Amino acid sequence: LNATSRRDVDGHIIGVVGIGQDITARIAQEQEYARVIETANAPIFGVDLDGKVTVWNKCAADVTSFSSGEVMGQHLVQQFISKEYRKSVQEVLDLALKGEETANFEFPIITKTGAKIQILLNATPRRDEYGHVLGVVGIGQDITGRLAQEQEYSRLIDTANAPIFGVDRDGLVTVWNKCAANISGYSSEDTMGHPLVNEFITEDFRQSVQEVLDKALRGEEDSNFAFPLVTKDGHRLEILLNATSRR
Repeated sequence: LNATSRRDVDGHIIGVVGIGQDITARIAQEQEYARVIETANAPIFGVDLDGKVTVWNKCAADVTSFSSGEVMGQHLVQQFISKEYRKSVQEVLDLALKGEETANFEFPIITKTGAKIQILLNATPRRDEYGHVLGVVGIGQDITGRLAQEQEYSRLIDTANAPIFGVDRDGLVTVWNKCAANISGYSSEDTMGHPLVNEFITEDFRQSVQEVLDKALRGEEDSNFAFPLVTKDGHRLEILLNATSRR
């Protein structure tokens, strides 16, 4: 409602004129929006223009052990983000406040017990019905378990008693475990980012090794493929290879 004084010809107030707008549908829509956020199976938070928490759903509470009552009105970055990530998280929020979204931003959030939970975040501007930015909504994903699994995977690879290497889609080395370093004389620092085939495979086998890698990049595995690997001191080592796609 907009309420305005009604006056006579002499300027005396003789009543009130009210101009209204039916916002029933809008309120229902906002309530549905709030319900969807609250019941989502992903941690969702929101902050206002000052960076203070305005949204904290049930999943965010479950992940962090902080209830919505404990966080509402508190400064998200200063109180719930570890010190070394405050600047980068604030930059993401500032971008969203300027209307720019950020996807897949990774950062740790501090739980009530002091533990760090790794969150993968999509930050989106929150706007009013006129398109003005009111704050930021962040939809997160708890990737703590996934990171722990990846770290265990990396540890198993690095400590395996067989030479293990990995390449990206361009054939550049991304994995070179201790055993590969021991038998070749090349450390991981020597090989990371270098083309495997052109630098570490003898010229007569480059085409066939490249074909095996290309097949793996198409999803076709290869097993018991024999080829020579050139060591740092120039010797040839015969390697029996199983090539598997990395997904």
